[in-house]
Parts: sequence; structure tokens; C-alpha cells
Amino acid sequence: MTAPRAGTITRRGLLKTAAATVAVPCVVPASARGAAGRPAPSEQITLGMIGLGSMGLRHVKGFLPETDCRILGVCDVDASRRKTAVGEINKHYGNRDCAQYNRFEDLIARADLDAVCISIPDHWHAIPAIQAARAGKDIYGEKPLALTIADGRRMVRAVTRYPVVWETGSWQRSTRNFRFACELVRNGRIGPLRRVEVGLGSKPSCGPQPAQPIPAGFDYDRWLGPAPWAPYTAKRCHWNFRWILDYSGGQLTDMGAHDIDIAHWGMDLDRTGPVRVAGTGVFPPDGLWDAAVHYSFQAEYANGLVMHADSGRKYRMGVRFVGADGWVFVSRSRLQAHPASLLRETIGPNEIHLARPRGDHRQGHRRDFLDCVKSRAQTIAPIEVAQRSITVAHLANIAMILGREVRWDPAAERIIGDQTAARMCSRSQREPWVI
Repeated sequence: MTAPRAGTITRRGLLKTAAATVAVPCVVPASARGAAGRPAPSEQITLGMIGLGSMGLRHVKGFLPETDCRILGVCDVDASRRKTAVGEINKHYGNRDCAQYNRFEDLIARADLDAVCISIPDHWHAIPAIQAARAGKDIYGEKPLALTIADGRRMVRAVTRYPVVWETGSWQRSTRNFRFACELVRNGRIGPLRRVEVGLGSKPSCGPQPAQPIPAGFDYDRWLGPAPWAPYTAKRCHWNFRWILDYSGGQLTDMGAHDIDIAHWGMDLDRTGPVRVAGTGVFPPDGLWDAAVHYSFQAEYANGLVMHADSGRKYRMGVRFVGADGWVFVSRSRLQAHPASLLRETIGPNEIHLARPRGDHRQGHRRDFLDCVKSRAQTIAPIEVAQRSITVAHLANIAMILGREVRWDPAAERIIGDQTAARMCSRSQREPWVI
């Protein structure tokens, strides 16, 4: 990316100093305003989309209606996905301007981009995120934060160092039910918190799969990237990557990034972690998908609280906070409490109010990101919080794979007294895709 000349005022520089300036009234001539009611180009956040699968295309469709945002380019290693996304974008804007890239490096290098949205498999999260931060791009990054604890910490350091705005795609924080449930707990409505129960759901299984020809237009070697080489088969890639430990952590990290995050929010433990994690998992004896099918674990914190989590055999999907005087359960489909009168409570003006976006729905999470790009304020789901949430799931996987308890120092972010377990906090990476 070409650096601006000394003394040049850039739009990014204006955005980053906006919060420190005093707004004064001004008249904007009609000639400077955007057509059809849209903001002028100088007022829009320019965005690049990295990853165009299930979540990536949802983000394309979600950002398009935001009139202060404009998607300039898209990137995916699958040409068919690029074609679909470009069609959606050009149709919405009524032109043919959207650029497409196979390599995320080329998209990030564009000097006219303010931000990127990263929605690619977990094993690829760290490298483009760090490169985007170094390039000064603000980032909306999908959950779970990273494939490993070590990669997540590297991402946190990059985002903090440069610094850029970061929003994790843990969108449950942008919905009323989850926020209200956590506010009830944080304000003592159920009395002192005794325990937390988290249901994360199980995953499907898949037997051995034959090697298959790589589809035309699919850059499979780049899809594998830093992961070990393996022969192509359809059930390895795209949505299915999450059931394979080389690329993800199974249902545990997929939903753990959501519901462990909410548990930490209600427990007021956003920026720390457990001191002990133990559990058991049922791993497939053979087949392509090797992440745990069923699992159960406990995470104990320094204050004595214990989070109990499983794959749905004991706890239904969602989070249940159990206190001395009652309980609150929240999921995407329901909010329940005992006593039921808790649901009619009002959080007073002098009580704890948790962050909320403008717009109280899933789209509000993207809106929160755009608003924070403008204001340079912290988002609802900052990167440090995402690192702490997903660390619990990573530690649970390590404990279950090894079949023994792991002890964790949340301040130093290291496993204590177990060198084998400690080595599992990071992974080797295939050349040339290394951090």
C-alpha cells in the first residue's frame, strides 16, 4: 500500500481524530452529496470482503443496505463464490465496479479501503487479520477468533499496536435478550452467582472420504494455506471445515465463541480466564471429521465460580446463570427466569448497563462496527474479549484430547506444569503461509 505524502490529509486520518475534535455546523453543497440520497463518496466507509461462503455472503448482503458503507472489492479462493458476490454487489449499486481477488493480500493492499470483513475458515483467520492491521484497515472478524490461543494473542497484539477498530462476529452481544439476561445477573437480581451452565450442541459425523478432482476455479492449495497438506475431497472444504481439527475445533469452538462469550459477559470475566479446565470428549475413531462429537467440560475460575458445559446431553443450547435467589436462561429462541417476575424488571439508571448497538437486532452488530469506525470507540465485541472467550474452548479441547486436566495462568496466558499441553496452544504452519 502506498503511503500518503507528508502533510497530506487522508480520510482515515480524519476518522481517527474525529472523536478528539469539536464539531461545528457547516453547509454541504448539493454537488458534494451522493446521488439518490446516498452519502457522498468522501463520507462512506470503503470495505473489502475476504471470504464469501455462508457467513461471508450474509455479511455482503448485510453491509450493502448501510448507506454510509460501500463495498469496493471481494476476495475468495473459489471463483464461483466471487461471481455470486460480485453479482449481488453490482446489482445493488447499479454498476460494474466491484473488483474481485483470489489473493487477500491484493485486496488489503488497496490504498482506498478503510476496512475489511474477514469470514474465512478458522485456520486462516490470523494471517490476513494481522496483515490488515499492519495496513491500517479496520476489521470485522468472524468468530471464533483464531485456530489457536497463540494465534489469537498475535492478533490482539497487532490490533492493539497499530491501532485499528476490531469487531468480533459474536453478534449475540448485539441482541436484547442476551444483554438483558447478563444485566440481570450483573445487577444481582438472582443473588450471588453460584454456577453457570452452557449447552453448545453436538456435531455430525462423517466416514472416510475418497480423494476427488479439484473443482475448476477453486484454488485448493491456497484454501489449505497454513494447514497440513491433504488430498481434496468435497466434505473437507467450505462449511465442513469446522468439523476437522486441522482447520477448526468442532462445535465446541463454533458455538463456544458465542455462548462462552455470553457466559463471560454475565460473569463479569470478559478479560480473564479459568485457572483449571477438565473434561471428556467422544472423538470419531476414523473418518474425515475428527472433532469431538459429544463432550462435557468444567472451567473453574479464580473466584471459585465454575462453568459447566456440554454438547447438549445435559444442558440445552444457551446459557443458564444460577444464583442464590433464582436463575436466568437465555438462548437465541428464549429468555426464561425463576422467579418469572425477573423478566419484568427494569435496569435502573444508576445500575450496570451493558454496551448496546444502534439498532437492537443482528444487523445492529454490523452497524456497531461502522459507527465505531467513525467514532474510533471500542466495539461491543473487542478482540481482547474474543481471545478470552475462545481460550476456554481451546483449553477444553486440549484437556479432552489429552484426557487430563489442564491448569491455566490467565495473566500470563500459559498452561502450567504440562509441556505437552502447552505445545498444543500453537500449531506449526505450512510454508509459505506463516506469521
